[in-house]
Amino acid sequence: MLLRLAPALIVILLVAPILAGLAMALMPAFGYLPVLGGESLSLDPWRALFAEPGIWRSTLISLASGLIATAVSLAVVFLYLAAASGKRFDRWVRRLVSPLLSIPHAAAAFGLAFLIAPSGLIARLTSPGLTGWERPPDLLIVQDPWGLSLIAGLVIKEIPFLLLMSLAALSQLDPERRVAMARSLGYRPTLAWWKVVAPSLYPLIRLPVFAVVAFASSVVDVAMILGPTLPPTLAVSILTWFSDPDLDKRFMASAGGILQLGVTATALAIWWGLERLVARLMGCWIERGGRTRGENGLRLAGKGLILLASVTAFIGIAGLTINSVAGFWRFPDALPESFTGAHWVQALPSLAGPIGSTALIALVATLLAVTLALGALENEQRTERHPSRALWLLYLPLIVPQIAFLFGLVVLVEQFGTRPTHALVIFGHLLFVLPYVFLSLSEAYRRFDPRWSRLALTLGASRNRAFWRVRLPMLLAPMLTALAVGLAVSIGQYLPTQLLGAGRITTVTTEAVSLAAGGNRRIIGVWALVQACLPLVGFIVAIGLPRLLWSNRRAMQGAP
Repeated sequence: MLLRLAPALIVILLVAPILAGLAMALMPAFGYLPVLGGESLSLDPWRALFAEPGIWRSTLISLASGLIATAVSLAVVFLYLAAASGKRFDRWVRRLVSPLLSIPHAAAAFGLAFLIAPSGLIARLTSPGLTGWERPPDLLIVQDPWGLSLIAGLVIKEIPFLLLMSLAALSQLDPERRVAMARSLGYRPTLAWWKVVAPSLYPLIRLPVFAVVAFASSVVDVAMILGPTLPPTLAVSILTWFSDPDLDKRFMASAGGILQLGVTATALAIWWGLERLVARLMGCWIERGGRTRGENGLRLAGKGLILLASVTAFIGIAGLTINSVAGFWRFPDALPESFTGAHWVQALPSLAGPIGSTALIALVATLLAVTLALGALENEQRTERHPSRALWLLYLPLIVPQIAFLFGLVVLVEQFGTRPTHALVIFGHLLFVLPYVFLSLSEAYRRFDPRWSRLALTLGASRNRAFWRVRLPMLLAPMLTALAVGLAVSIGQYLPTQLLGAGRITTVTTEAVSLAAGGNRRIIGVWALVQACLPLVGFIVAIGLPRLLWSNRRAMQGAP
């Protein structure tokens, strides 16, 4: 009975809060919120919104950052996959990129900021020898008005996600055989991949790409760290209005949330149009039949760009580490004159509470997500239903902008008089953890050889016993990987914690992002490094525990 309810429960859990949140955001957007004195429908919130200085620039930056970051990330991933030849270098690059998926967006953004700032690591390593700078240059690099640093931060984080989605989809296409057939017609390997694999791969990852467009056009935490400030991106402006002591600003915040929904929808529509345009151009390029031209350039770009993005991210994290233990550090010295643990000692008393809240919220939300995902997948296996009918619903919380429906959820919660609690924040995190956990676990679950379960049934075991004693132990490695992914997603959540927790539930992420407005790099380094390291605990357990438990069963230890 419980298994039958799991799929319906997932659909309700993903759809109902989003629809309710959008509805509750729509009414205040048109002036109706009786608890704040809005007794009738009005266009005043929209007039106030459009009269806000810089609103159109904020909107355009949000739109452009979503499209450009996604296009660059997807291009880098496809260029790399086309150039990858399965040699040791390519295996090394994949191992280098994979850990980046666990680093929260805010930590990666702080790392990039410490790297490219006028007094950052790049300026220090090149000064004064290459630049002649004896003091930091007066350049606005981080939080530049065009959002270039914001786009760079998003690209660094979205490349690992799209690469993981692409590698999972490639297993359905048999790319080696396709490339071999094209090469038999005289095509060079990289060009062959672009012409016979890329057109079939993209439709399989369209929903993840849409999720990246939606996230990049409405992100808050990365925009607060790397994005422009005068004016900020639209999502950051909405959060500012929502947090304003003047409660009348909530009407304008609601209108801004609906505008953000329109911006994201516009970005998706433009992307869909670009898909059609690129498909036509690709079709003409394929028909021309060029077999060798551009091969070397594409191969070098594919390997060089992904290596640059990965190395940049890791050097940024190294910069966080150095700043967290740096003593006096004069510009343009490449390294501090001394190292100290005083910053950690200073931060430790205030770290305990947020770490405890982060761990509690992440563990409960992820365990609930894993339970629901296992129930739905097991029900799918027992009823032998086709898995793809409602798959797009899993992406609904990832495609609808968080700022648009979470604000409405907060209004709804306040209507019921519910106080901010850990349970409410856990519910908010579950909306975003569940899709990632389900997608991480579903492929391994569906490819599980059903003969093992049938063998258990022939020996007299019930279906439930076969599930607990055969299927789950054999799927321990992918289940722990899904658990680690869920923990990483939860730890990185800023907006659900900030809004549903009303600023009273503090996590490592909310505290780290709040420090972005300050100038103390040492303390920021401590908090950002803690945030970056917490998800690694889950992945270490996911890799190590199966090898410990199944030391004499190599095939059950997961991927090497």
